[in-house]
Amino acid sequence: MDYLDSLRLVDGPVVWLAWAAGAAGLAYLLWHAAFRYPGFRHTASGHIRRRLPGAAVVVAAVTLLAALLVAAVHWFLIYAITVFPAELPGETLVWSQVGVGALLLWIMCLFGLRVRGRSRTKPWRSGAAATAAFLAVLALAAVQINIYFGLNHTVGDLTGTAVARIKPLEAGLTRAAGGPASTGLAHWQAPAHLPDGVIRKAVIPGRISGFQSRDAYVYLPPAYQSSPRPALPVLVLFSGQPGSPADWLTGGALRIRLDRFAAQHGGVAPVAVVVDPNGSPTANTLCLDSRIAQADTFLARDVPDWINRTLDVDPNPRQWAAGGFSFGGTCAMQMVTRHPDVYGAALAFSSEDEPALAKERAKTIEASFGGDAEAFDRLTPLRVMAENRFDGHGVYFAAGDHDPEFTGYMDVLSDAARRAGFTVETHRIANAGHSWDTASNGLPGGLDFLARRWGISP
Repeated sequence: MDYLDSLRLVDGPVVWLAWAAGAAGLAYLLWHAAFRYPGFRHTASGHIRRRLPGAAVVVAAVTLLAALLVAAVHWFLIYAITVFPAELPGETLVWSQVGVGALLLWIMCLFGLRVRGRSRTKPWRSGAAATAAFLAVLALAAVQINIYFGLNHTVGDLTGTAVARIKPLEAGLTRAAGGPASTGLAHWQAPAHLPDGVIRKAVIPGRISGFQSRDAYVYLPPAYQSSPRPALPVLVLFSGQPGSPADWLTGGALRIRLDRFAAQHGGVAPVAVVVDPNGSPTANTLCLDSRIAQADTFLARDVPDWINRTLDVDPNPRQWAAGGFSFGGTCAMQMVTRHPDVYGAALAFSSEDEPALAKERAKTIEASFGGDAEAFDRLTPLRVMAENRFDGHGVYFAAGDHDPEFTGYMDVLSDAARRAGFTVETHRIANAGHSWDTASNGLPGGLDFLARRWGISP
């Protein structure tokens, strides 16, 4: 079972098999739908005679229809029911068209079998073969879309078994009775042998906000498990939307990144707490206090209070940072601009220029503030940065170099942040789109940026 859970879905044999089966399946569907019996007509004697195959016409028609169907569904999801606030990446739409095209070819195959009637091959066998071919193409499209987003690296990530094994935070890892961490980082000496970092889960109650969140995940570095514990910095992370906190563990490869950082710094790394600003996979609170939820109060009051009450960490806001990907990156920018007394820095991976429920800004404002544009505007990062100074604070921006929309947001936000006094770094992540590859590959640079601020490295 462990071997199956560790089987990789983004490279290696699974991808090769998906390509081989998908290519064979598409060839089968094309042959039977476009070449073998694309059309039939009845003769005067009642027999069915095959017409000359118009293969090119069939292929062109299927391609065009698949593109139109995907475009229509995409428009409906973005503009009609506002499932997503931004358009989906082009690569995912192309692979969706491949899947829809395979569906159309499969329907043509089944229709051809029904009309053709008599066959040397039993119709159910041909139908089963066509169905298997369609499923092979569908699996290839799903594998490629997953590779693009970089969310599920293994079977265990996909099934959730890896995350399900994470233990609840035990008493031995909570704040020692009687006070804060025993020593500052400047005076802490690493012991000869340190354990690996650990991941635990916990429930963070919305004592002030009343917000009900899903489980949070806590990374405790090797130094945290020493005695005495040093006063470690804090990194509060948010995932994308739709999504869940567990996405930072799978797509973000959080433990691997932080363990590597700790190994390079004598066991020292931030205590990372991945929290849930939304409450469900499809909800979107905008990380605001609004008609939707009291998410801002949860993230700026309840979460810091719980961390300081529960974990041995440095309470100095300069040693705290917020970070996230996509929606989470936007949320991180909101935290550092609206609550600089809580979060001294931010890691903004593929951040939007402002929170959004829908592509049309008016829908966001109507749902959150009843149409009051000024109430919404004064809480956006750009507006807050235009009206306030943030000297001594820092922001690390990163976006995929194949993601023009969000690199554009990064440029706008970073310019505004520099004008407002932030220390700013911007990076384009090579060969990445709007995917978890941006967050995972950008995190080491972001940690180095924070380490210089935290005094962990020069």
